Amino acid sequence: MDYKLTEEEQMIQEVAKTVAEEKIKPLREEMDRASKLSPEVRKELGRSDLIRVFIPEEYEGLGMGMFGMCLATEQISIVDGGTATAYAANGLGAIPIILFGSEEQKKKYLPPIGAGEKWAAFALTEPEAGSDAGNVQLKAKKDGDYYIFNGNKIFISNAGEADIYVVITTTAPEKGIRGLSAIIVEKDTEGFSFGKEEDKIGIRAAATRELVFTDCKIPKENLLGREGSGFMMAMKTFDQSRVGVGSQALGIAEGALREAVSYANTRKQFGKKIGEFQAIQVKLAEMATRVEAARALIYQVARYIDGGAKKFSKESAMAKLFASDVAMYVTIEAVQVLGGYGYMKDYPVEKMMRDAKITQIYEGTNEIQRLVIAGELLKEEIRKK
Repeated sequence: MDYKLTEEEQMIQEVAKTVAEEKIKPLREEMDRASKLSPEVRKELGRSDLIRVFIPEEYEGLGMGMFGMCLATEQISIVDGGTATAYAANGLGAIPIILFGSEEQKKKYLPPIGAGEKWAAFALTEPEAGSDAGNVQLKAKKDGDYYIFNGNKIFISNAGEADIYVVITTTAPEKGIRGLSAIIVEKDTEGFSFGKEEDKIGIRAAATRELVFTDCKIPKENLLGREGSGFMMAMKTFDQSRVGVGSQALGIAEGALREAVSYANTRKQFGKKIGEFQAIQVKLAEMATRVEAARALIYQVARYIDGGAKKFSKESAMAKLFASDVAMYVTIEAVQVLGGYGYMKDYPVEKMMRDAKITQIYEGTNEIQRLVIAGELLKEEIRKK
């Protein structure tokens, strides 16, 4: 389908495709086994200007917004969902700085992120704060010109690899979610360390680790916006980034679909290609239709966000929900099309299935997305009256 991409959008799509095929694909299996992003892949993402895509032009970026980021994420995900997670998590860490940072903070942090010299991460999740995002226990106590951090975060993408962390912490525990704040923490700060490195079933190229804070002193000028606005910032950040998760899921599904079609065109049983059997054709048709529907929804929502929409929680949740469910469905069906071979590591569809699952979980489980969508629908109906 022709989505009327501009020349610049087509260029980014092509660059991302080339990087994925030529630089990432040869290292895909190695990164999955080692559970580590290749330093060369990280450097290439910076050299190719793919990270500049989502950075505003005034801070040495390309200013292509969420749509540009989605195009790049999709192409990378077709080849490797793990690398795409590291790439998109970098964007997730940059979004709150773009949306809420002071001019000084933007000038300090966004250019090196865009150049790939420094990577970013976003830290919200804790042992008691997952779907209950407001139940943050990490404390930041004001002490003169500093905040003193004590506590931890878990399941943080790019942890240990990133240089810049936007951390959601409580500066006024007695106020609940109204006491949460967003504060920038740099990697080498004294009292900031990294704990357990998670051994995941999928997206293994992307680091996932614990953040540990022990009497960690952070300058007060690292506060994003004002105290007490951290929960709002986190929710508005996710409103944007969830369409990026959708594009990751879309890419994984597209990659699995391509593998299934290719296999069906070559594998022979009972004297003919399995793609000639109606049962396989029905599977491929259903997979392809869902992939294209996901793409149409994601592209439209990303353009809607970039077009200046003031509210898009429902639409972003829909994009993430639908595309991630499609990714899980398509990757499972791809394994089925390949049969016994699909279950073997000699073929990439088993990895794609492993990578797809997390898209239904992180940045808000799909159960939470359904609540967001329903809640917005009910509010819209009330506002009409």
